Amino acid sequence: MMNTMEPHGRAMADARERINRTKLALERTEELLAENTALCSRIRARRCLVEAAYRLVQFDPASDAALIGRLPIPDGPR
Repeated sequence: MMNTMEPHGRAMADARERINRTKLALERTEELLAENTALCSRIRARRCLVEAAYRLVQFDPASDAALIGRLPIPDGPR
């Protein structure tokens, strides 16, 4: 006698496996998004720091000596 529940059981197992793989992919995607967000924040903070240093040099050229070697001075504001 053929078991008619076996194909249904196999389909359910396949569906559960796809769900588990999808959950893992979603978790990894969320981790990557968090890493990228943190990196963007650091880049943005660094850019603000460089732009502030540039503005400081524009107001007080004497302070340029204090910044040499510490921060790259861009060509101009962007």
